[in-house]
Amino acid sequence: MSQEPTTYSLFLFLFLSHGVSSYTVPNSRQDLHPLLQKMAEEIIDGSYLNALLDLIQFQSSHVWTDDLSHRVLAYLNSRNVAFTISSLQAAVGNHLEQRLHQPQKLLEDLRKTDAQQFRTAMKCLLEDKKDRLDLKDIIIDLGEIRERALQSPGVNRSLFLITLERCFQVLNSLECVEILGKVLRGSSGSFLQPDITERLPRDLREDAFKNISAVFKDLYDKTSAHSQRALYSWMSGILQTSSNATDDSVSWVTAENLWILGRYMVHLSFEEIMRISPIEIGLFISYDNATKQLDTVYDITPELAQAFLERISSSNFNMRNTSTIHRLGLLVCFYDDLELLDATVAQVLLHQMIKCSHLSGFQAGVQKLKAELLDIATENQTLNETLGSLSDAVVGLTYSQLESLSPEAVHGAISTLSQVSGWAKSQVIILSAKYLAHEKVLSFYNVSQMGALLAGVSTQAFCSMNCKDLSQVLRSAVSQYLSDLSPAQQQGILSKALFLYELLLKTTRRPEELLSAGQLVKGVTCSHIDAMSTDFFLAHFQDFQNNFALLSPYQVNCLAWKYWEVSRLSMPPFLLAALPARYLASVPASQCVPFLISLGKSWLDSLVLDSHKKTSVLRKVQQCLDNSIADEYTVDIMGNLLCHLPAAIIDRGISPRAWATALHGLRDCPDLNPKQKAAVRLKLLGQYGLPQHWTAETTKDLEPFLVLFSGDELSSIATKFPEILLQAASKMARTLPPKEFLWAVFGSVRNSSDKIPNADPMPGCHGVAAPSSDDIFKLAEANACWALKDLRCMEEDTFIRTVELLGAVQGFSRPQLMTLKEKAIQVWDMPSYWREHHIASLGRIALALNESELEQLNLSSIDTVAFLTQQTEWSPRQAESILQGFLDDSGYNIQDLKSFHLVGLGATLCAINITEIPLIKISEFRVVVARIGTLLCSTHVLAEFKRKAEVVFGDPTEWTSPVLQELGTIAAGLTKAELRMLDKDLMPYFQPSAIKCLPDEIFKELSAEQIASLGPENAAAVTHAQRRRLSPLQLQSLQQALDGAKTHSWQDAPASAGPTRTSSSRSPAGAPLSWDLWLGCPLLVLMAKLLW
Repeated sequence: MSQEPTTYSLFLFLFLSHGVSSYTVPNSRQDLHPLLQKMAEEIIDGSYLNALLDLIQFQSSHVWTDDLSHRVLAYLNSRNVAFTISSLQAAVGNHLEQRLHQPQKLLEDLRKTDAQQFRTAMKCLLEDKKDRLDLKDIIIDLGEIRERALQSPGVNRSLFLITLERCFQVLNSLECVEILGKVLRGSSGSFLQPDITERLPRDLREDAFKNISAVFKDLYDKTSAHSQRALYSWMSGILQTSSNATDDSVSWVTAENLWILGRYMVHLSFEEIMRISPIEIGLFISYDNATKQLDTVYDITPELAQAFLERISSSNFNMRNTSTIHRLGLLVCFYDDLELLDATVAQVLLHQMIKCSHLSGFQAGVQKLKAELLDIATENQTLNETLGSLSDAVVGLTYSQLESLSPEAVHGAISTLSQVSGWAKSQVIILSAKYLAHEKVLSFYNVSQMGALLAGVSTQAFCSMNCKDLSQVLRSAVSQYLSDLSPAQQQGILSKALFLYELLLKTTRRPEELLSAGQLVKGVTCSHIDAMSTDFFLAHFQDFQNNFALLSPYQVNCLAWKYWEVSRLSMPPFLLAALPARYLASVPASQCVPFLISLGKSWLDSLVLDSHKKTSVLRKVQQCLDNSIADEYTVDIMGNLLCHLPAAIIDRGISPRAWATALHGLRDCPDLNPKQKAAVRLKLLGQYGLPQHWTAETTKDLEPFLVLFSGDELSSIATKFPEILLQAASKMARTLPPKEFLWAVFGSVRNSSDKIPNADPMPGCHGVAAPSSDDIFKLAEANACWALKDLRCMEEDTFIRTVELLGAVQGFSRPQLMTLKEKAIQVWDMPSYWREHHIASLGRIALALNESELEQLNLSSIDTVAFLTQQTEWSPRQAESILQGFLDDSGYNIQDLKSFHLVGLGATLCAINITEIPLIKISEFRVVVARIGTLLCSTHVLAEFKRKAEVVFGDPTEWTSPVLQELGTIAAGLTKAELRMLDKDLMPYFQPSAIKCLPDEIFKELSAEQIASLGPENAAAVTHAQRRRLSPLQLQSLQQALDGAKTHSWQDAPASAGPTRTSSSRSPAGAPLSWDLWLGCPLLVLMAKLLW
């Protein structure tokens, strides 16, 4: 998000001199260079951009002397144009600022420039250096001009269009292509609409054509399928024209042309590929960069890949030669010559196939090929012997195969195993145990070798680690895998590394250090912001902007008020949305564009939480738009605001000229409401017709919108383009798409799979085509469509291979989960026999375990419990069974629990007997209070945890804002009397979850002043039940809080803006008390970076 200054700072000192208004030069016209006379005339005409370009041109070939600015002003005076220094500065600055916000007028200005001025403008765009023109009393920062222009919405589009229109007539084609590349690479890809090829020149020099083709290749993934096809047609047309092919018997597809096409080679037809001569395809494969190019053909289809493989084979390349296989790139993903293949070649193929995960689709076929190659690669050899040479195909090994491995074999293959992606949790557990069984001690060296297997290290092992080794881990490359650890594992590391946090609190006193440290901006309070001097605040506001996503709505509200008070004229317009709705009225029509640009660079849903206030903001947006989207420039300016357009504007207010660009933007909207979705669907049907008439390109371009269509409408897509439908489904994993969409995906997969009933079915499964591994892999969330009998009849091997995929399906019903649980018991025996990796693999299936079955599980390890508590749908009785099972199996009493135990128990802690909460050790409770504060426990449990918190933080009347933030839902255990006694300035520091947990009869005890001080986020968290208990005065205060009205006084603001620490007479000496929210392992990594 960038700040939009109201003054164009680049020209702040355009004409700086003293007393020039009274300086006169006799015969000034004869005395002034003709180019400067021309510049002066353009200033008189108001053509300030032209004047600037003339000035730049003059300076490039003349030495600027001290008196020239005097002469220019004297010339203006001689023409009876009385410019003062300040008025000239303002005129030039305002004009150029307006052009940034009116890119269409910039386009008109550039069209009116003469050839030399246009050449100068293009040359300025070509420069990469941050050059400044220091003309004695004139300073022009061309580097900043260029940067502002290329980053301003809509300006890029104007520069792109004017380059196409005029550049090739003024500059040489190589320079024009370079400019196009610079402008396009800074765009979203929406500039490259299919009709753009009509404006591209067809008579480019060879080197320029190659360069522009390289630009299009770089932008391939940003370009729509229709545009890809159009650009391919333009490129191939030029290549065909320039080829020496005289008739259809000789293919225009030469080795060099393949290289020029790059990723666009996937648009060659099957017939064109098959006509490529063996000599040319052989030359192409011989190129050093052929492999790099073939590594990027992510959207190639099996049919075309097979065609290329056949042509390569015809060129006398040995397809089983290691060197040839290394050159195949992603074509290797479709290798099919497996007959009599030896194990060594299979291992080479597997090694190359690690890149196949980048393919856009066809992953089920890739997995099948890997499985076949895995069988060949391990023929006549043991897994222990071949483990290190199987690449990422090892993820296809079953539990029993992994358990058969020796610790020595895992240790020897660790360099391969640690780099493989796609491991299941259960596999990681088994392999980590094998590796550490060989290493014995957990040191920095052996942890640094583990990579992706780090998540299999037990919490207890982390706790036993040497502190020096742990600090090295936090500073090493392996720290990137810390986010994969469970909360219990992270807490185990924290328990060991807490001294780092304490040291950071002791050593970091200056706010600028905190602001520049990324995540720590979360801890900057409103009192800190208010205490900042104006100069300091403005100088460091960019630090807040750089970490805007980390800020709470209340912090944004405080920043907005601070900016309004100290520098409202230069205030970034998006901050107005954080102030009461009436402040939006201060945005005049002339400032609508900067307002829309600024607001469009944020996500409105995170900036404004109240629906009524959001309506006011959007009403202002619509007023600025005049309730319509006139052209593509308006879409550029709107940015993310496009996602909030009312359905009526989507349906009737977007002009045909703007629609293609708007559709490109709507693809990225995360959560359109039902009315918006209906409007988009109708618009698409009106433009493209029914799905049964769509082409492959249309279907690809509309992939994000397929969920908007009915099952009947999708049926034709499922028939014609099943792989595109599957790609759409795979991108929606772990979400809940509409049922009709899932059924369309399910039907497509089932219709294309081999529905051959098992020759030896289990009882009751005769004639049932049970789910296959391939089916389950393809279906993703559509696995929720399986009938109970299908799941019941699943083969045991299929269940073993897919249990983690099934456990991740969000849409399974309770009966489906029960059926899968019964399948787990059938395959693994009773729960008492299950090991940690079995439990880890179950995911949501574990929710079907009843209390008796949960009691059978071996829950002696907190890591096993942590896998269960990652699920959030446990009933109170199930949670109680898990908690008690851990205590019984581990032999721990409540008073024995460490902080990482408390974290690993998660929501099951809500099932604790309230009489046992006082038994938790203060030293352990203290360091996980923020984690416990995320739990949504009953009022009685929260009240007891609140009493525990008093031992740490003192009486509630002594609590400060950091304490309230850290306590989270525990603060909902406050009594009526305690709540009434809290200072109103503490109210924004309640967590929203705590507000929701406050009982209705206690929440209503808050004063109107306290409610008005809640802040926008907490006010939005107030439930309907709580609202119903409020008086009219309290409801009025609640609306003030929702609106962002200023109520905070910050009377407790410290003398400096540095962070404060809470203290309590009841806290043991040296107890570490945080002033910030719990930040998890990313903070540990950050601390390590700051300390070393």
